[in-house]
Amino acid sequence: MAERYDLVIIGAGPAGYVAAEESASKGKRTALIENRELGGTCLNRGCIPTKTLLHSAELFGQIKSCGRLGIHVEQAEIRMDEVQARKEEVIGQLRSGIASLMKKNKVTVYEGTGTVLNRHTVLLHSVSEDGDNKTILETEKILLATGSVPAALPIPGADLPDVTDSDALLDRKEIYPSLTIVGGGVIGMEFASIYSALGCQVTVIEYLDRILANMDKEISQSLKMIMKKRGVEICTGARVEEIVQADGGRLICRYMEKEEKKETVSDGILIAAGRRANISGLFADVSAEEKLTDEEAANRLGIRIERGRIAVDENGQTDVPGIYAAGDVTGGVQLAHAASAQAVNAVAHMWGEQPVFDTSLIPGCVYTDPEIATVGLTQEEAKKQGLRVISKKYPMSANAKTVLTGQERGFIRVTADADTQKILGAQIMCARATDMISELADAIKNGLTLQQMAGVVRPHPTFAEAIGEAVKI
Repeated sequence: MAERYDLVIIGAGPAGYVAAEESASKGKRTALIENRELGGTCLNRGCIPTKTLLHSAELFGQIKSCGRLGIHVEQAEIRMDEVQARKEEVIGQLRSGIASLMKKNKVTVYEGTGTVLNRHTVLLHSVSEDGDNKTILETEKILLATGSVPAALPIPGADLPDVTDSDALLDRKEIYPSLTIVGGGVIGMEFASIYSALGCQVTVIEYLDRILANMDKEISQSLKMIMKKRGVEICTGARVEEIVQADGGRLICRYMEKEEKKETVSDGILIAAGRRANISGLFADVSAEEKLTDEEAANRLGIRIERGRIAVDENGQTDVPGIYAAGDVTGGVQLAHAASAQAVNAVAHMWGEQPVFDTSLIPGCVYTDPEIATVGLTQEEAKKQGLRVISKKYPMSANAKTVLTGQERGFIRVTADADTQKILGAQIMCARATDMISELADAIKNGLTLQQMAGVVRPHPTFAEAIGEAVKI
């Protein structure tokens, strides 16, 4: 006898568990399937563990340099096994919170792997002491929220010991004396911040002409200067050719930079090439006798896969009515808050309601030191759309909180429409940037002008008062 639900969700990350809560709150009988841990990549192998390690690393870096503040600490040391224990404590506490939330909302949580058989049927495969178990779940709607996995690069030697991805490096209990990072995107630069603060010699090799290439050019240049000042070597416009093991077990990473052959020698190598949608084993065509690829199985069911990602419309619905997808598995903006917003909107559409969130306006955050946060259009993007713009920049070196806390260089830039003065976008690079960006997102969403933003009294001394300075007419 099959179990029956209004909605079955596959994947319990920021899209899946948020959708489950939203669906159950509407009185819908909801099932949530997860083959690893509640919270998905973000909680267990991404946002939360990374930021927990960053917090410890930044505190360690501050302690080592606090002599200039009149505080002298003798023989400060970092114990990575204890840092890891703290990380697991944080993850465990948050994971327990999600479990309690699901129980409170009467969401049925299944441990196992979910496979879509058709638009109304999901096969649950679980493993117990009794062996393999298979259960059929019948459902009105399906939401696919299986997230992403680290992307691999076809580099000879990438399978050598101590060549790792971000998932494995997050669990490492020893600090590499030296680390080469292949990839200067968000993941690569956050790990560069962590390991350089821990005293590791870090080299970043980026294929494109600058780090954080999808962000404002000045942000990329400023972060590169700060990192180089801290001893991080950054090589851009560089293509990795191979990785080989040297005598003694160290790793040689050979690469081409401006047609010149170069190499690094380090104790570990992190491949930080981004992430790809996780559709492995998600679909099955029970009528097919031959072995199908994941994409072929999806296509047989009528679900379109584009460049390895599940294609959806503006409501998160696939080409099969009633089957939706949200989060990293759909590609696009691979951020936890974007996944949650997409999932809530998808649930609203399932039951004939209007979307809750404006997913065209997603803040982007990088948790380096200093933090980086952006939202809306850059000046260049606005001009490409044919808009006349005003661009206003405020240096954080003039901000009292920045000076008294000894922060690095940073700035706030706000772009507004020259005719209406409505704010179009903002870029922030400073301490607490990821907390401050929401004020600018709110302004853009609600069509606020520079004058309206400037009329707000903000407390002094704070980092946030710099927003008021940046929007002054």
